[in-house]
Amino acid sequence: MIEVKTLTLRATVKSLPLAKPFHISGHVFTTSDVVEVILSDGRHIGRGEASGIYYMNDDVPAMMAAITKIRDKIEYGITRAELREILPAGGARNAIDCALWELEARQTGRPVWQLAELEEEPAPIVTTFTLGAGSPEEMAEGAIGFSGAIAIKLKLTGELDLDIARVNAVRAARPDCWIGVDANQGYEIDDLDALMTALVAAEVKLLEQPLRRGREADLEGFKRRIPIAADESILTLADVPDAVGLFDVINIKLDKCGGLTEGLAMARLARSLGLQVMVGNMVGSSLAMAPAFILGQLCDIVDLDGPIFLAADRTPSIVYEAGTAFCPSPCGAVPARE
Repeated sequence: MIEVKTLTLRATVKSLPLAKPFHISGHVFTTSDVVEVILSDGRHIGRGEASGIYYMNDDVPAMMAAITKIRDKIEYGITRAELREILPAGGARNAIDCALWELEARQTGRPVWQLAELEEEPAPIVTTFTLGAGSPEEMAEGAIGFSGAIAIKLKLTGELDLDIARVNAVRAARPDCWIGVDANQGYEIDDLDALMTALVAAEVKLLEQPLRRGREADLEGFKRRIPIAADESILTLADVPDAVGLFDVINIKLDKCGGLTEGLAMARLARSLGLQVMVGNMVGSSLAMAPAFILGQLCDIVDLDGPIFLAADRTPSIVYEAGTAFCPSPCGAVPARE
């Protein structure tokens, strides 16, 4: 029997300029470089966008190389389950996986949320709006600028006194908001209690990834007075059980885990283990946020503000209103355009 290619795959690189430099612990970003995948069966298309994981050397060249290596297997037809078998977690798999979800939605006329077996049609969800690390005054001004925000997340840098000043300045500027902080692996365990004390005093509700990946065991026995979330420490479905007893929340990012397929499985496993679930992003356009919005329907905390940092987003785009995010397309993604 002669095999026939049933799909065509197109992968392109796009550099999305940021409106201004974005600072986190140890890194400054000025662009978001992404890979866009388009799958076509000749009548319908499905798209996916991935930024990769910078701290895992999962960059644009690595993603393009991975996609090129398996192009034929994809074009001869593949399921999402088969994709997980032939491609490791990361940005390349994320872009292809999300394209397969959208393609199936368009082929069947069923929205992605139904294909994902969600119980209800997706609704707008409260999202955090992120403040990059800056001076306390700059961050307070930025918090005021997020006038419609219900929830704000602060990037910290591991400088204890300065980070505490940042938190206090933002809390003074926005006493009305839910506030979480992301330390981006900037702390050692010896300083964590002092940081935690300051966060509790400022009514901060979440501390994300305080310690370096690989130092998770240092949290054993640590008194968690506010929930601690794992980001870099928990990448894939196989990692989820390791969070129990050390973290309270896992932050699922589709670029980390390799797509919506694994992200949904992670959320459901985490809940069964008594963990809370968060969905995050690596800064991308609305195309990258759309499948994460589907996952966000299962999450306790949502961080899908990536497009607000871009100089220009895709059109049409995710809708931000009154502190919420919403993807209105019936397929759960922004409408496809060749």
